[in-house]
Amino acid sequence: MTELENEFGKEVKQGAVVMSLKRLTEELDFKLNHKINKVIKNIGEITVRSELTDYTFAASETVLNKQADLISDINTLSDIFYTSSRGVNETNIVVSSSVNHLVEKHFMREKLIQKLDNLASITVKLPKENIVVPGIYYFIFQRLAWEGIIINEVISTSNEFTILVGEDQVDVAFKVIKDLKN
Repeated sequence: MTELENEFGKEVKQGAVVMSLKRLTEELDFKLNHKINKVIKNIGEITVRSELTDYTFAASETVLNKQADLISDINTLSDIFYTSSRGVNETNIVVSSSVNHLVEKHFMREKLIQKLDNLASITVKLPKENIVVPGIYYFIFQRLAWEGIIINEVISTSNEFTILVGEDQVDVAFKVIKDLKN
């Protein structure tokens, strides 16, 4: 307070500082929410896939080679969902359930941490502005959480993200995301 009083050359009351900060916060919130709403209104295509399985394997020196073999096998198959991500301690693979036997064949000697069946994915194409506006993901995930949607995985690229949910929750999750545009 002393610093402000020196700056203004008069006594500054705490209530005045609190009210100024509140007005400033409201103005910033309005500007930020306006930007978020603008991006959300321009959400592009929403794609839903069902009958997916999510595998999580412990990181190992051989996991990438196994992954390359799996990709080679499924590359010739049409309409197969496949995505993977590699963390520090684990590798995640999500595939169409119809190729579970191939995953299990190639990774039988790897340490399986978790396998989740009966999943569905919702992929959302975001406008390019999404990478310069903070809070886009928070806004979407907040709405999903309010509806009690459990998100099993999140996979993203610069301009799209995919969430994995149980097949029993995909209809509600899709509606929540679709309704964001309105």
